[in-house]
Amino acid sequence: MDLGLSEEQELLKNSAREFLEKECPEEHVRAMEEDDKGYSPDLWKKMADLGWHGLMIPEEHGGAGFSFLDLCVLIEEFGRALVPGPFIPNQACVASLMLAGTAAQQAKYLPKIADGTQIHTYAITEPSGRWDREGLTMKATADNKLSGTKLFVPDANVADYLHVLAWAPDGSLKSYVVPRTASGVSVTVLKTIASDKQAEVVLNNAQAEEVISMDDATASRLRNMATAMECAYLVGLAQKDFEISVNYAKERVQFGRPIGSFQAIQHKAADMVTDVDGMRFIMYKAAWATSENEDSQDMDVAMAKAWCSDASRRVVAHGQQIHGGIGFTKDYVIQLFFRRQKRAELFWGDADFHRERVAQMLEI
Repeated sequence: MDLGLSEEQELLKNSAREFLEKECPEEHVRAMEEDDKGYSPDLWKKMADLGWHGLMIPEEHGGAGFSFLDLCVLIEEFGRALVPGPFIPNQACVASLMLAGTAAQQAKYLPKIADGTQIHTYAITEPSGRWDREGLTMKATADNKLSGTKLFVPDANVADYLHVLAWAPDGSLKSYVVPRTASGVSVTVLKTIASDKQAEVVLNNAQAEEVISMDDATASRLRNMATAMECAYLVGLAQKDFEISVNYAKERVQFGRPIGSFQAIQHKAADMVTDVDGMRFIMYKAAWATSENEDSQDMDVAMAKAWCSDASRRVVAHGQQIHGGIGFTKDYVIQLFFRRQKRAELFWGDADFHRERVAQMLEI
């Protein structure tokens, strides 16, 4: 395993950073908090033109045919820029279609996702808020109709299709692809700390258009992919938070000198960079194992999410403390990172959830 980026990955990373610095500045992130959609269709189209929506979609379906590891390189840059919108859940649905969808389902959905004309999201958690199987109670009927409530569904307000995880009559877990505009589907956007567009989705005898069946191994790999993407986002977010905080410490003068010259601030900066470097290493190890379908991927991803959830929280907390009182005002940029960290920390399980998974795998 070589954790260094290839020349192609470096090019992807650098071009993405340059593009997002121009197209997704702080002003855009703030504007999307107040926007009803929560994302810019214009920016979405530009990303489609760059091939990002179809990055790991096979070429025969209009994609670029890159690997999942390459996608994580891109998502790290999304974390740096705090890119709003449904890109990550859309990619989780791409992974579901690629790994478990039939040839007909792939031909039906993947080309439209790749060209940016269709948005998909997943609907998994229920009122229990749990990310494990024990938290899932929704059951489908024999004719593939669904009733019940899904909570914290990302970007359900703009998605064309919802991939609803539910129990099939035969006792297996399946993903039911339901059009958002189908009869019996109600979407209510929730107020969240990140000011993103998570929603409550209520299904009342809603008819699924397609059903994606998967075995336990495939379901586990899909969970690993979705979790690794959140880790990649957190790495980029934490890196940028560190950079903003260090620059502020160099410029903020107190008692006649920059606060960065004070030992207490230097210690915080040192702790931040240690956490960020650790996050990047463990995230890429997990992303590589998942991309290559290695036997170690379950353990690698659980360890990565546990570390990234805790480490990113420490990083943004240090960032707030370095900034002092101004860090808690909405007029200043650092609070954007603080609030979005909490969302990604909790999605697909927090640190305690994944430490428990590690313990179970080790049979402790």
